[in-house]
Amino acid sequence: MGPLKWVTRQGAKVDRVACPWLILRFIDKEAEFLFVPAEEVDKVAEREGAVPFDTKGAKLGHRGRECSFDAIVHDFAVKDPAVLELARIVRAADVASERGTAAEGAGLELLAEGFRRIAKDDHENLRLQLPAYDALFAAIQARQAKGP
Repeated sequence: MGPLKWVTRQGAKVDRVACPWLILRFIDKEAEFLFVPAEEVDKVAEREGAVPFDTKGAKLGHRGRECSFDAIVHDFAVKDPAVLELARIVRAADVASERGTAAEGAGLELLAEGFRRIAKDDHENLRLQLPAYDALFAAIQARQAKGP
């Protein structure tokens, strides 16, 4: 079971929403997320005992061509095949060098931008987008169940 608090930069779009989805569904169902200005992440992490993610210098951040979602998948040993496929899509939506590697990535990026624009804050953005990730995950599971 993971820690209760996680902290990242405010202004969540793709990776900073995908990561909380992954954490809530596979690591810590009771997780609390804090969205703060980038320059306050380390201070808040220390004060709150929170794990920083998707921010400069975070262990659970971008690694080469992989995004923070990938880092969490690897470090928490999430092996679900649908999550691994979702990681490819999130990476295509979030990492400039990976654009075009998964057709769904462009749509996910566009939806994330739209949700960010209609939400009043990051917590509402997260609340609105979690069902979209649940739906995407279910569609991937169904596609994988059909096989080649």
